[in-house]
Amino acid sequence: MFIETAAGSILTDPWVNPAYFASWFPFPDNSQLDWDTLGQCDYLYVSHLHRDHFDEKNLRERISKKTTILLPEYPTSELEDELRELGFRNFIKTVSGEVTELDGGVKVMIQALTSPTDGPIGDSSLWIEDADGIRLLNQNDARPTDLSAFTRLGHIHAHLLQFSGAIWYPMVYELPDSAKRAFGKQKRDRQMDRSLRYIDDAKASWIFPIAGPPCFLDDSLWQFNDIHGDEGNIFPDQQVYLDYLADNGRDNGVILLPGTVSEVTENDCVTTHPVADVREFFDNKEQHLVEYRERQRPVIEAAKKSWEHPEIDVLAELKARFEPLMAEAEIMSEGINGPVRFDLTAPDDPDTVVQSVLFDFPTGEIRAADGEKVRYRFKTERRLVEHLLHIDEIDWVNSLFLSCRFSAARIGQYNEFVYTFFKCLSEERLNYAEGWFSERDDGGEDIALDGWTVQRRCPHLKADLTRFGKVEDGVLTCQMHGWKWNLATGRCLTSVGNDIRSAKRGE
Repeated sequence: MFIETAAGSILTDPWVNPAYFASWFPFPDNSQLDWDTLGQCDYLYVSHLHRDHFDEKNLRERISKKTTILLPEYPTSELEDELRELGFRNFIKTVSGEVTELDGGVKVMIQALTSPTDGPIGDSSLWIEDADGIRLLNQNDARPTDLSAFTRLGHIHAHLLQFSGAIWYPMVYELPDSAKRAFGKQKRDRQMDRSLRYIDDAKASWIFPIAGPPCFLDDSLWQFNDIHGDEGNIFPDQQVYLDYLADNGRDNGVILLPGTVSEVTENDCVTTHPVADVREFFDNKEQHLVEYRERQRPVIEAAKKSWEHPEIDVLAELKARFEPLMAEAEIMSEGINGPVRFDLTAPDDPDTVVQSVLFDFPTGEIRAADGEKVRYRFKTERRLVEHLLHIDEIDWVNSLFLSCRFSAARIGQYNEFVYTFFKCLSEERLNYAEGWFSERDDGGEDIALDGWTVQRRCPHLKADLTRFGKVEDGVLTCQMHGWKWNLATGRCLTSVGNDIRSAKRGE
């Protein structure tokens, strides 16, 4: 987003180049915008370090180093450190939840989320009040427990928020197609329902769907695009979402294509598009993707050639790097409570396993797998792991898993500790996550919810269950992320541990 204010222009999350092992591309294609002009912005805001927001190549090559960074307040310095490595030197270090005044009477506020499961150790939203009193909330793909920090500052005129999926579930799981379709539909419905709850909270004049969807241009990932009539696809596009809003009584949605300009005032939103008919553009989505794929095919092929590092002894490198981390990850190792196996395959051949490695969390050892039964298993190309080791990647979630270039299987429930560990592959991140888990507390407050007394805060990420909780047939669902509990027992049905305090009213 390029936002013009009385204090100057604010460029936000300028993502152009493919992310996650050349698997995610922006949709629609925005590479033909005048990035040299856009890069002369007065302010730059990068919401968090996910690579579909933090585009290192575009930031290095096209964004002026004279710009001033609006920096979220995160528990680690990684975002600032990476921006400084790219040559940025001017920073306004905001305080989460506090208003900062820029020149020209413009105010900004950044709310930073700091759970280990929020992005790579953090996610954030940007609120802007222009000199004329027009207010914009770029919620992006952050999921705050509520929006009161923004709504108390006055009526919001423009609300920019996520509506589409940004994850690998359920597509990569080794499940029957019917099961994947059912789970995908549940996720698609849940993410749209969550967006409506945020829309109802913000009560903005205009709704702008952003932060998705990605598109998949590699032939091996093409099936993930929402062009096949699959109701279980988690990547619906902007037009699908506007139709959904209309079906739910909201007629204030505005689509933004690359090159679209919207001028928001107190009582109006005047929008001009680079195409004559927006709906026709989306009706021809598959053809756009086919042409986009051909333009990007050389980029994808060049990326693949860079992944192979046969000189790396994968098992030895994993032992040297991961065993010290496993020794320090006491809470996460206990939460995983079992071995995790990686089956490594030949290039572009998911059926040929060339090496199997076992991460034995109870013993803290990494060794060659020898037929052990495991609850958690991943299968991916060996060259991807070689590349992760070659670049000393500290976040396998923000690289391998989001690429969708793997398959997964598990016995039993989802385990948040598995994925949290693999995004905390540095001492700084690991210590922060361990400390966060050790201090997690629901606050002791209870609420009445559809005939039940339950704790107010979700055990997962402390969402307010008075707003996000939904009870059906004795099962509580937190609509923030779709976690479920059996209220009669308090047992979490979604993840290992994370039980809830609950009782039938009157008992």
